[in-house]
Formats: sequence, structure tokens, C-alpha cells
Amino acid sequence: MTNVYFADDRFSKRHNKLKNAIRDKQIILQKTKQKFQNKGKFILDDIKETKSKVRDTIKENVWTIPNMLCMTRIVLSPYLGYLIVNGNFEYALSFVAIASITDLIDGWIARNFKGQKSKLGSFLDPMADKVLVGTMFFTLTYIDLIPIYLTGIIILRDLVLIGAAFQIHYMSIPKPRTLSKLFDVTNTNVQLAPMFISKVNTTVQLVMVCATIAAPVFDYVDHPALQALWWLTTSTTVLSAISYIVHRKKTYKICNNLKR
Repeated sequence: MTNVYFADDRFSKRHNKLKNAIRDKQIILQKTKQKFQNKGKFILDDIKETKSKVRDTIKENVWTIPNMLCMTRIVLSPYLGYLIVNGNFEYALSFVAIASITDLIDGWIARNFKGQKSKLGSFLDPMADKVLVGTMFFTLTYIDLIPIYLTGIIILRDLVLIGAAFQIHYMSIPKPRTLSKLFDVTNTNVQLAPMFISKVNTTVQLVMVCATIAAPVFDYVDHPALQALWWLTTSTTVLSAISYIVHRKKTYKICNNLKR
């Protein structure tokens, strides 16, 4: 009889131990489930907040004169490429002159007239310049008026700067980093402060592409002066990239508001 009681007690202890283990597992599973539910809710809330930010940005007055001028440069850039590829260099020169004037005008209007500065414009203005200049470099390289190595160096430099700015912008976002914070242009952001060598480089690039477009018109293709301008552009582009890397703390400034 004693053995029976002993076996029953041992079975009861094992049963209770197993029951406790099952209960502990259920608690762990419940906590894990709650954790995933909370994380899922956090992601959904973040997506909703991101959509709200996008809607707010869209509601902003984007139909400003500077934005329209920027969009005009972007939309007409392929036509400039078409003119260059088809050898209509006289028209291409006129187009570049008009585009340069609109670039000056849109910046002046945004700075001096109320209601003409916008968040969208802070992105459109540099984008329009990159699209226009990039189109000229690609097409002039395509028709063998600019060496391919030069275009490659310029594109690589721009990609490095864009990548560095994005990385610093991401690191500047307070934790937890979310999509809404990443794409919120009103949030703490990174502003690129142009250095003197960068301004010189931009000027040299514009002079070079304009001189290259004019070369077939005035018959000085492959002139030594034009080739010297290629090397000058290469030098200023490389120096500009090195300066941004060496002085990146001064170059990329964290600011609360993007300025055009």
C-alpha cells in the first residue's frame, strides 16, 4: 500500500511539474504574441503617420513660379539631349542660355517673394540642375564630344555626395528611426553647405559643357584649349569630392529647416 501511495505521489509531482511547464510555455507564448502585436501596431501606426506626412506635403502650395520653372527645366532636358544627339547645336546653345536664366530667376523669386518658397522647391531646384547638366554630359559623351572618363568621374562624385548626405540624415534622426521621420522634411535634416571649390567646380562644368556644345558651331572641336578644359574640370571635380570628404563635418550641417 505504501508503494502505491509513493507511486501516486510521484505521479502527482510529475503531473504538477508538467502542468507548471505547460503554463510557463503558455505565458511565454502569450508574451511573444503580445510583443508581435505591439510591434505590428507600431509598424501600422508608422505607416499611417508616413501617409499623413505625405498628404500634408501634397497639400502644401506647390504651384509656385520657382517650382514651375524647375519642372520646366526637368521636363525639357530630354529635348535638349535630343537636340545635341541630332546635331542641332545652335538650338541647343539657345536652350542652355534660357535654362540658365530660369535657374537664376527661380532662386531670386523664391528668396524675395512671400509664398514662393516651398519644401518641394528645396528638392526640385538642385534636382533640375543635376538633370539638366547630367543630360548634357551623357549626350555629349554619346556623340564623342566629351571623354567618357570625365562623365564617369562627375557621376561618381555626385553619387558619393548624395549617399553621404542620406547616411548623415539617417544618423541624425532621433531613435526610434521610422519611415515617417526619414521622409519628414520638417524633421531635423542635413543641409549641404557648398564649399568654395564646389562653386568653382560647378562653374567650370557649366563653362565646359557650353563650350563643348559651341565647338561644332564655331569649328573648334578637339581644340587644345577645349581638351585643357576637360582636364581642368576633372581636377576641380576630384578636388571637390576630396574636400567634401575631408571637411564633411563642416560640409553637412544638421538643421531644423531646409533652405532653398
